[in-house]
Amino acid sequence: MGVDIEDFVVINALGELDDPNAPASAAASGQLAPTSAQLTINERALADAHASGVTAINVTLGYTLGDFPPYRHTLDEIRTWDAIIAARPGDLMRIGTAADIAEAKRSGRIGIIYGFQNAAAVEDRPERVAEFARLGVRVVQLTYNQANRIGDGSMAPGNRGLTPLGREVVEALNERRVMVDLSHSGERTCLEAARVSAQPVSINHTGCRALVDLPRNKTDEELRLVASRGGFVGVYFMPFVNASGHATAADVVEHIAHAVDVCGEDHVGIGTDGAITAIDDLDAYRERLAEQVARRRAAGASAAGERADTLPFVADLRGVDQFRELARLLERRGYSSTRIEKILGLNFLNYAKAVWGA
Repeated sequence: MGVDIEDFVVINALGELDDPNAPASAAASGQLAPTSAQLTINERALADAHASGVTAINVTLGYTLGDFPPYRHTLDEIRTWDAIIAARPGDLMRIGTAADIAEAKRSGRIGIIYGFQNAAAVEDRPERVAEFARLGVRVVQLTYNQANRIGDGSMAPGNRGLTPLGREVVEALNERRVMVDLSHSGERTCLEAARVSAQPVSINHTGCRALVDLPRNKTDEELRLVASRGGFVGVYFMPFVNASGHATAADVVEHIAHAVDVCGEDHVGIGTDGAITAIDDLDAYRERLAEQVARRRAAGASAAGERADTLPFVADLRGVDQFRELARLLERRGYSSTRIEKILGLNFLNYAKAVWGA
């Protein structure tokens, strides 16, 4: 019969809502840091999201990298997403609580979770966390690949760990019940943040370094610690799950299986780091990708394993059937419907209840 995901809460712990084939989005894809205003959330993107079965997506907004003024750019991005959601009330709703995720499922809308992939916009003012939380931000990733004032990213050579300011920021995030996301962080920053956080923390999109030794993947020690404190680990659909960079759906399944072995089945989910709508012309996209990879390297923002000859997604795990296909592959591996439901979204929902409240 196969697993039917229609009744599941499907949550992408890090993803995109966009039609990458639209002219504006295609043009932006070669840039160093496309903005939320350059997304194309058209009828195709919305129809594909609905058809995929996804309930909620943690979308990246705010400053991640580039020459933008971090704080002002972040406020602009939040306003952009507020306008996107306000213009499509029948399709989208902003997620502030775990109950909102249930409401998105009940009402047939796509829940949008506001998340940062870099806390640089806090600068040296931890009190800004309260402002961002008031504006709807529910997830804050402490660092991107580089170092910032809070800690070191996965590509920072110093591996300094969490700074004193970083500890203040984690405390402020705990106080405002905002998720502390340790994706992209360096190993010491990840371990120290997980230990000092008063609430469970997450690694919303990663792979397992025990399988592929790349900095963007997490060690078993990091995975185990996050899970042991009630946290969440999302496995991505990214090239880093295969040492060659040419990742397949089977590789994603192996990383999920390893994470389940290390963390337990109650702490693992998905954070694809990609869109639902598939790119139609991959040859044209590869040309734009080469431009972006070159710009990211020049800016010192790329991660080991990013190359122009690899795709930043898994070619056979994309499009509207990506979550159903993953469910089929997990079932083929012997996973029960209950375990698959946890991985596709229930584990993130339970983590959200623990951090945000019911």
